Parts: sequence; C-alpha cells; structure tokens
Amino acid sequence: MDTEDLKIALLIDSDNISPKYMDTLFDELKSVGVVTIKRIYGDWTRDNAKCWKSVLPDYALTPMQQYAYTTGKNSTDSAMIIDAMDLLYREPLDVFCLATSDSDFTRLAARLRESGKQVIGMGEQKTPKAFINACNSFRFLDVLSGETEKESDRKFSPCFPKKSAARAYKSAWSKRICKGNTPTSTNATTAFPSFPAS
Repeated sequence: MDTEDLKIALLIDSDNISPKYMDTLFDELKSVGVVTIKRIYGDWTRDNAKCWKSVLPDYALTPMQQYAYTTGKNSTDSAMIIDAMDLLYREPLDVFCLATSDSDFTRLAARLRESGKQVIGMGEQKTPKAFINACNSFRFLDVLSGETEKESDRKFSPCFPKKSAARAYKSAWSKRICKGNTPTSTNATTAFPSFPAS
C-alpha cells in the first residue's frame, strides 16, 4: 500500500501536548498518509484549555469533552483510550498517532500494535521510555519544532502554568502536618492558600 493511501487516526492528549507543536505534528504526518480522524481530548471548561480554542478550527480538530469528575484522576486518558479501541474495531484505519508525553498510554500503544496497526507516538523528550518503545516510531516534537522553552512559555503560558509556587506551599503544608503544627481554623486559609490539584 502506498504511503498516501494510509489512513491515520490522530488522537491528542491536550493535557500533555502544547498547541505550539501543531504545525510540526501535521507536517510529520503528511509523509505518513492521510489524517482522516482528528480528535483532541480534554476538559474544555477549565481555564488552562483556553489557549487551544483558537487552534482547533485551524486544524479542523474535533474537541472531545471529558470532565474531571475526581481530583487527582486523569479522566482524559480514559476517554482517549476508550475511543482508540472503538476506532480500532469500527474504522478501516492503518495508523494511530498518539500525541502525548504520558506513559499511561503505553499499554494502548502495545494493544494497537498487537492488532496489526502502526503506532506513531509524538511528544517531548521527557516522554518515558516505556511509551516510546511501545510505539513503532516516536517523534520528539520539541526537537523537530526547534522552538525554545522561553518562546513557548511566552506564547502558551496559560496552557501550562508554572506550578513551583503551588508545590512549595503544598510541601510546606505537608511538613507542618507531619510535625503536628497544623494551623488552626482561624488562620489556616491565610497561612497556606489552596491551589488546584496538579
């Protein structure tokens, strides 16, 4: 089968991929085949998803809504995995492109390959080796794009806010609890402001 005849399903994990990589991602897939399914998963009610909204129509991406029902649980991953398995049995696809840097998709990549599908992973260099090795091929978007961290922070900071301050407060809070120095109800709020779970 010619490369141009290969049908590709592109599934993007918006929690782990920045919109700055979209040009690079689609340029890479042009050499593989035709992207017939383009879906991106996330909770679009959250503030950190706003930077994606201007990008979706430019690439004809279909946003798949998945609410975060429980703090600390990534429901986006589950929705993407379920959809991938549905597409595996329902659509005549040749290639699955999993755009994420999350190792939670390792088993999915292996399962798709077991069914005879080609799996292309796309993410950043921080991607765990387990997921990289589970794919037929993996492409580092941060390397291919050549965009510096400073440029990306300035352009897409709303999507990926810095968490160092929040983590510092959480660490300090944990230490006080371990030492038995939990703040009283009257000063707990002012002493340690709450942050969303990371």
